[in-house]
Amino acid sequence: MEIPILIDPGNRQSLQAQIYDQVRKLILGGRLKPGTLVPASRALAGQLGVSRNTVMLAYDRLGAEGYLQMREAIGTYVSFELPEDCLTAKRVAPANQAKVQELSLRRPIAFEGRAQRVFNDRYLAYDFFLGRVDAHSFPIKAWRRLINRAMVTAGTRLLEYQDPAGVLGLRKAIADRIGPARGINVDPDQIVIVAGCQEGLNLTARLLLREGMSAAIENPAYQGAAYLYESYRARLVPVRVDENGLCIDDLPEAGAALLYVTPSHQYPMGFTLSLERRLRLLDWARRTGTYIVEDDYDSDFRYRGSPIAALMGLDSHGCVIYLGTFSKSIGSGLRLGYLVLPKHLVQPARAAKALLDNGHPWLDQVVLAEFLARGGFDNHLRRIRQTYAERRDCLTDWLKRYFGEVVISGAECGMHIAWHLAEDLPRAVELETMAAEHGVGVYTLQSGAACDFGGCAYSERTLMLGFSSLTEQQIRSGVERIAAAVDAARGTRPARGLRSPSLPISRVRPRLAVAKP
Repeated sequence: MEIPILIDPGNRQSLQAQIYDQVRKLILGGRLKPGTLVPASRALAGQLGVSRNTVMLAYDRLGAEGYLQMREAIGTYVSFELPEDCLTAKRVAPANQAKVQELSLRRPIAFEGRAQRVFNDRYLAYDFFLGRVDAHSFPIKAWRRLINRAMVTAGTRLLEYQDPAGVLGLRKAIADRIGPARGINVDPDQIVIVAGCQEGLNLTARLLLREGMSAAIENPAYQGAAYLYESYRARLVPVRVDENGLCIDDLPEAGAALLYVTPSHQYPMGFTLSLERRLRLLDWARRTGTYIVEDDYDSDFRYRGSPIAALMGLDSHGCVIYLGTFSKSIGSGLRLGYLVLPKHLVQPARAAKALLDNGHPWLDQVVLAEFLARGGFDNHLRRIRQTYAERRDCLTDWLKRYFGEVVISGAECGMHIAWHLAEDLPRAVELETMAAEHGVGVYTLQSGAACDFGGCAYSERTLMLGFSSLTEQQIRSGVERIAAAVDAARGTRPARGLRSPSLPISRVRPRLAVAKP
């Protein structure tokens, strides 16, 4: 018996691989049916003019993968159960549609929620979208080298479950880092590795919230926290923010199950919570029994002065849960962050993490641990911090050049600023639309992943601009287009560009700073 196989000695694919591929296609195509005997290796070798060993190696591979079976005294034949049969489910006739609809009416989905806007799928030539790292900043060479090294020493760790709290080496490296950087002195056992701050928020909500409980939150606030607590059917208690951060006098006297804050760079306004208010806040939490969830999402990027110690670093009563992330410093695609917990919450958090996903992927953790321990992260951070500072300066300079006196907040830290629009400019939502028509993305509180609970003094006339992912040339061109959009709406000629650049941002007063041309 001969089978229709043609091999090409000049093909880049080996003779053995050609025989394997063609026999497999004949089987899957039905031309060689289950139970059919195939030619003996000696016969097929003679047919094709190759060595018998080449055919035997191809048959061995087909047998190892389940396409062929070899039996003494019978020969080699096509398997009755092919590997593809085990990978594809047999089709089942769908249930009656009416019954499906009836079932869906009887059993509604328990979850009710909406997703925060962290993914931006529109394309604009100059997009000041928030939270994006520089596209060329990822340490690809160092990361590849560390991955290769980890794979050599992986052993069975890629095959087995690990500690759900995370790789100990990474937790040690994080503990060593946040001690001097954020004033937080903790044991590695108090750290749980999570998939960014959002999973950390989910874990803390699972520990502390039940339906009907109160969750205090900044107003305005990060959508991801507000929508999460809303999905737990918690009762949200908005607390006003001003230039000094959270207004402590507005906190509920009876406390809450938790309070969510972003004290180092308030999201979205960029205010820094003053030391005096931090101490008052901790005293309130102690008196009312409220847990504070401190989201320190971008404090790695402080451009002026020494940072105030994190709330957890000032806490002596176990009231604060600290959230950190590498999404802004390395890249959000890695999905790596961490929770730092008071000791009495460690075991419940570890159990919740185990139930959620049995822990974060081992390889990502061990690579990051080496990156931190060997100094690669510090070198990377120094480099991009300088780059981002220059881009921030460029943005504020060009806003001043085209719009005169501009009032901004959040310039001392982070990856975005809040631009408080003058009365002679359109409202924020109108300017956002006008800029988009000119190929520029600027964002209101709502479109920029913030949440306004009403009564917020900043909603109508505040735009947010992220600067970290744009080059200085892109920033200049983007601001020019915003000015052109305003001029087009007014029907005036674009004369602003004739102004000379103003002083760098280091000369601008912090917080709600008026930057003069």
